[in-house]
Amino acid sequence: MFLLSLALAAAPMNLKPLEAELVKQHGEAQRARVSRGLAQVAALWRKEDGELAPFVRAFFIADEATLTATLARFEAHLEQLDGHLLEIGRAWRTPQELEVGPLLPVDPVFAAYEPAAHLSDDLFTNKLAFVALLNFPLTTLDERLAAKGWSRADWAAARLTGRFARRVPATVQQEITNAQTAADLYIAQYNLWMHHVLAEDGRRLFPAGKRLISHWNLRDELKAGYADAEGLARQRTIVRVMERIVTQQIPAAVIDNPRLDWNPFTNVVTVAPPETVEPDAPARAAKPDGRPEPDVRYARLLANFHAQKKADPFSPAAPTAIERAFAVGAEMPEARVKALLEEVLSSPLVPRVAALMEQRLERKLEPADLWFNGFLARGPIPEAALDARVRAKYPTAGAFARDLPRILTALDFSPARATYLSERIVVDASRGAGHAMPAARRGDFPHLRTRVEKEGMDYKGFNIAVHELGHNVEQVFSLYDVDRTLLAGVPNTAFTEAIAFVFQAKDLELLGFPKPGAEAERLRVLNDFWQTWEIAAVALVDLEVWHWLYAHPKATPAQLKKAVVETASRIWNRYCAGVLGGRDTPLLGIYSHMVSYPLYLFNYPLGHLIAFQLEAQVAQRGQVGPEVERFSKFGLVTPDAWMMNATGAPVSAAPLLRATEAALAR
Repeated sequence: MFLLSLALAAAPMNLKPLEAELVKQHGEAQRARVSRGLAQVAALWRKEDGELAPFVRAFFIADEATLTATLARFEAHLEQLDGHLLEIGRAWRTPQELEVGPLLPVDPVFAAYEPAAHLSDDLFTNKLAFVALLNFPLTTLDERLAAKGWSRADWAAARLTGRFARRVPATVQQEITNAQTAADLYIAQYNLWMHHVLAEDGRRLFPAGKRLISHWNLRDELKAGYADAEGLARQRTIVRVMERIVTQQIPAAVIDNPRLDWNPFTNVVTVAPPETVEPDAPARAAKPDGRPEPDVRYARLLANFHAQKKADPFSPAAPTAIERAFAVGAEMPEARVKALLEEVLSSPLVPRVAALMEQRLERKLEPADLWFNGFLARGPIPEAALDARVRAKYPTAGAFARDLPRILTALDFSPARATYLSERIVVDASRGAGHAMPAARRGDFPHLRTRVEKEGMDYKGFNIAVHELGHNVEQVFSLYDVDRTLLAGVPNTAFTEAIAFVFQAKDLELLGFPKPGAEAERLRVLNDFWQTWEIAAVALVDLEVWHWLYAHPKATPAQLKKAVVETASRIWNRYCAGVLGGRDTPLLGIYSHMVSYPLYLFNYPLGHLIAFQLEAQVAQRGQVGPEVERFSKFGLVTPDAWMMNATGAPVSAAPLLRATEAALAR
């Protein structure tokens, strides 16, 4: 094992005499535990921690009952510690994340504070981390992936020591938080007033008051265009907007500014005629300034990279952020995840699905069709009609919260379980696009955040809310109903995304539209395939950009921008241009996650693949709610172990590809 060999090499003293002493005291049966525990402690022990031998003599536990009680004590206390620190951070970020009034200059400073930044330092300094490492095994990814016959206590012990596998200084952890908070605020304020984004011929294509955040709302508005007479013109305009954002040719003055008109085709900025400016428009400069945004997007991404890189020397088993994202975060090797993505991207099914799309559209595909949603039941329903229905039901975030019992019952939860869940989910009006925030201790509750405009929640907000509700339901079950709180959660982000996708697929039914029939189900499979293909390409861009960053750690924002544009264009040309045209477009670089959520995007295509497997299981059993509850309560084991419990098969792209082949045949 790499970590153990490193420990022995870096040990501050010869461990053999101490090992012999402990074996003599506790018996030969304890030799393996003594040897492993000593090596694990020595790997992270520093001079300032004092003498190793007295600590080891005092805290090595040989008695099985005491060992079991110690694990339980760690579990109970860490739940309280993690939970309360999470609550403090959530409270301090509230003004930045929620629509609770204008931001004060001090709010980003509060939001950047990380209450848990010193936690790891503190637990090493007071030796609690070393107590865990001395007495419980610190496992490698290979050991966890190969685990057979592990008890729930074995898994809990692995999760306990796993949190102490690295000793990252608090100053580094705080810098990581600062960089992510700054990037998140930048993205949360990146809105465009679409009434003032003009078509190539200068027409106003979008209604007054439509304010869309990049990239989420821009993408969803593009999807809505398939049911609109002006849809294609709007889609082409949004694509041009996205390209200008990626290349940073967008004039800085037009961001979140309804007092300027902007033609993204010509990149010309003009003062908006007074009669076109929204009555409640915020105060903004009305000077036609065409100067481009000065690579802020890439400065934020670069700041995230530099902050993450500072943790590398303190992570011997996973010495890059990329390795930590996969070996620690996803618990799946990068090579395996990348192979799954490429299996979908290179599938011979892609041109066949694209040909069917062209038949339905009666035209050649264009770059905007990367986000084609014409297979969905909502495809022919105008966005305005969906917006009107949602606004009537949910004028406020509170109205959505009050409807949770009905929504959950419609998702096959019993009335008692629907009440149980709705009492444990808090609904907030988000300043950004929306997200789900978990709780970390029983007694606190997950928060569902979605966008609610002054006129009420629109369809985009509802669609996001249903997605986030899936996260929240998983978060309730995997905290409140899991047997061990050290196992609270799911194997990685892709799994909670998968459950959220299962919920999101039901959004129209929850609005009162008919349940899909056999043909609608066939089309849903094709839609799932196309969505997975799209986001797999985006995820590859994200991964390649991070590899580029590690190869060019001294890059400037301008150099990073050039690399992102080139990477996005190259991957587009390889996988997308053959069916969508638009050679050399940087469109795949638009996702805001690249800026504010480091190395997150691969979780989405992985989540789609997992969601498809889970949906097949749900369909077989005939009920969403009970199956989601069963999945979620299994907790934080490895991905394949979780999937075997849920569906009887490991994570795979094969079920989606087989179903797509069958859907095309029908």
